[in-house]
Amino acid sequence: MITRRKLLVGASAIAIVAAIAGIETLQPAAAQSVTAAELLVPPPLGDRTLGKDDAPVTVVEYASMTCPHCAHFHESTYPELKKRYIDTGKVRFVFREFPLDPLAAGASMLARCADKDKFYPLIETLFQQQTKWAVEKPIPQLMAIAKQAGIGEQTFNACLSDQKMLDAIQAEQKRATDKFGVNSTPTIFVNGKKQVGGMSIDDLAKVIDPLLPKS
Repeated sequence: MITRRKLLVGASAIAIVAAIAGIETLQPAAAQSVTAAELLVPPPLGDRTLGKDDAPVTVVEYASMTCPHCAHFHESTYPELKKRYIDTGKVRFVFREFPLDPLAAGASMLARCADKDKFYPLIETLFQQQTKWAVEKPIPQLMAIAKQAGIGEQTFNACLSDQKMLDAIQAEQKRATDKFGVNSTPTIFVNGKKQVGGMSIDDLAKVIDPLLPKS
């Protein structure tokens, strides 16, 4: 689990392109009471979801693309979660951006700029290759990964310079902190119940299974 460090509040999209820097610290806020319905209100950019819209269980993950614990969750737990629950119509999965640094924000923006059907594949590729691009000079590696997802150099540069997208990501990050008490990654909600840290599939199953209709 990665706790809040310097969060992306007040950063400019230009700073991401130029220096992957320029952030301010956001102080943790006390979480207000939250209901599952409030959690399911989409962020400004909308939600990218997997699974049936009417699945009995909704899993919402807040993650930072540079978080190694998030990468481990997506490498070890997520494939079985998808196979056992998402693909079988039992779980609707929602991935939401919670960048802990400008580089994570840049990677999230690239995923948003990909075609909708390539969003999750690009997220998984970024996590799988995290050690290659989460480096001092990330742009070449990020561009190479983006090209594999059909994002050309012009679109790549325009995407990382999209201030409105960055503002929207920041707005959702602030909502997650202020309203839902998210201050570390990964943070997972199962039908509104908060789970902090990267869970194993067995631990996640213990939370999901009791919520499923009895066969």
